[in-house]
Amino acid sequence: MSVSLVPRTDDVDVHVVLDQLPSGRVWRELDEELANEPTVVEWIIEGQFNQPVRIVAFNSAEGWSRDKTEDIALKLLDLSRQGRVLGAAAREFVERITGQVPTVIV
Repeated sequence: MSVSLVPRTDDVDVHVVLDQLPSGRVWRELDEELANEPTVVEWIIEGQFNQPVRIVAFNSAEGWSRDKTEDIALKLLDLSRQGRVLGAAAREFVERITGQVPTVIV
């Protein structure tokens, strides 16, 4: 049985993450119900991804795809400024993409 990235429901925005692993870059698989922006943001904060490189959103029903890498990085930066503690991978991602250092609360 093969797994499809195309969602079972028609009109949904799917987010996929290109992650840098020690063995190379891979598109990380996410459960259909978890392949959304809030989950991706939370998992980056928690360090569920090794070194996120790119985040792409698509909606096959509407026929579009977009690079959301900078949008997600800016969202993480904003959350940091609001007091949310970011994990090391999330801080590195934000710095690399935005050129700005997220707030670190100890």
